[in-house]
Amino acid sequence: MDQTFWTYFFVVLTFGLYIGIAIWAKAGSTDDFYVAGHDVHPTLNGMATAADWMSAASFLSMAGLIAFMGYGGSVYLMGWTGGYVLLALLLAPFLREFGKFTVPDFVGDRYYSTTARLIAVVCALFVSFTYIAGQMKGVGVAFSGFLGVEFNTGILIGMGIVFVYAVWGGMKGVTYTQVAQYCVMIFAYAVPAIFISLIITGNPIPQLGFISDVKGEDISMLEKLNTVVTDLGFLEYTSTDKSMFDVFAITGALMFGTAGLPHVIIRFFTVSSASAARVSAGWALVFIAILYTTAPAVSAFARLNFIDTVNDATYIEGDIDEIDYDAQAAEIEAGGGKPIPRWFKEWEQTGLLGITDKNGDGVVSYSADETNEVTKLDNDIFVMANPSIAQLPGWVIGLVVAGGLAAALSTAAGLLMVISSAISHDLCRRTFFKGMTDKQELLTARGASATAVVLAGWMGMNTAQLGFVAQVVAFAFGLAAASLFPVIFLGIFWKRMNREGAIASMLTGLIATFGYIYYFKFVDVDPAGWWFGVSPEGIGFVFMWLSLGVGIVVALLTPDPPEDIQELVEDIRMPGLREVHGPGDESMAPLPSEPS
Repeated sequence: MDQTFWTYFFVVLTFGLYIGIAIWAKAGSTDDFYVAGHDVHPTLNGMATAADWMSAASFLSMAGLIAFMGYGGSVYLMGWTGGYVLLALLLAPFLREFGKFTVPDFVGDRYYSTTARLIAVVCALFVSFTYIAGQMKGVGVAFSGFLGVEFNTGILIGMGIVFVYAVWGGMKGVTYTQVAQYCVMIFAYAVPAIFISLIITGNPIPQLGFISDVKGEDISMLEKLNTVVTDLGFLEYTSTDKSMFDVFAITGALMFGTAGLPHVIIRFFTVSSASAARVSAGWALVFIAILYTTAPAVSAFARLNFIDTVNDATYIEGDIDEIDYDAQAAEIEAGGGKPIPRWFKEWEQTGLLGITDKNGDGVVSYSADETNEVTKLDNDIFVMANPSIAQLPGWVIGLVVAGGLAAALSTAAGLLMVISSAISHDLCRRTFFKGMTDKQELLTARGASATAVVLAGWMGMNTAQLGFVAQVVAFAFGLAAASLFPVIFLGIFWKRMNREGAIASMLTGLIATFGYIYYFKFVDVDPAGWWFGVSPEGIGFVFMWLSLGVGIVVALLTPDPPEDIQELVEDIRMPGLREVHGPGDESMAPLPSEPS
């Protein structure tokens, strides 16, 4: 059985599983739709959180990014893992104690202001739609590379699948689907890594193979990679051309952006209590660590294999479906040459990989100077292409495709929940149509999810200028760090923070960060113009401090918050003492009591 069979087998099997779970877990109430009825087991919720977290950016893009950025790509590893720890330990328990399952709901009630709630909705939508655009691109990459469909067609297929289990099942369907998706994606990530580590180093553990000697050679894997890339004119793999301040800023933007991401925060409300949320967070960290410790090894192996198979290879003209590849490859090998590998021709069809024969010799030159003939190279393809590059069995390749799709779809579904809850719950029921029934709100939530699926797909089709998946996702984290994190943090830990300060803080962070990203991605793309050498991926961290400062100054210059709000802030810092304060707090959906 060939690769195509295994690809379709795993894709159809996993998609069927997801749809089956959605039908089984159909949401019958807003409680089911938004927070899965508060009854998900902490371990399962930890697994679902990990799947939510391991998006297309982590599964597909991060390894490819590290492969070609080397040490510079470590900012994504440090920022995302550090951010999750910050969220799980510092903010999530207090937000869970407060009891509001959406960030706009927290902002609206904590800052006793409809205006603040509306601005928080706008911020959440900006962050979520920017994030989801990257996920949908990942779906397009996976489908176009292995199912032989056009990039946009792949996105449309992904939209259809997400539509079924997000709109039908809500958070309950999404949660249990994500448990299945985590199992698929972690197996799909680890198995090829083990195979390739064995091939290159003889060590079956990728994390150790990464620092081991190359099989049959008295040189470490990293030393060999450094030698290979520098011989071609590239920067050493273990160094970076980024300034340390930009590295620091990107790491900070990803870290603090994590703590402000609405789709991760809502996860802590799907369990029965604040203590269960803490257990869930611990399990999620364990599940996440499996992928994040494997990624550097996958990245290094991918870079080495790519150079070995492509550089100095004889190019074979024509579409892979119209030529006799095997015959032409055999002819080249008989003449002592190295044919361009089959996987290259297959990915060339997607438009994500391509060459230009500048000197007309028919041999591919891959280098860092003007002689480079690999003129199209999308970083996002490398986790998907790695098994093919290493010539692994067809079933491994098919499994990786299913894993990549699971990664992109799991996070996309989580973000859709944020978007639908922001519109149906925060905008409609809590702001403009306070008399809505539970049934009407559920219908509105499903309609908002369906609309969001369409918009997300359209955005995924138009991400080319923004960059690769991890880059697009980094923009979302920067927006969250600058606009939402300061008001969440100050709302929990500073009772003097008031509505005026919150409104000023969110507007400052959102407008400044979005303006900077837009200008330097669409107007002036020259890095020489970056402020203090900070890239658009890292600027959210800089403006976070501006947003924080503006919020504090405005709060100090305006009246104190009401006394009941200040008492509320004191309460949420002490688990188990949560009481209702003021009329704005009375509408909070009751949470199950802490287990004795």
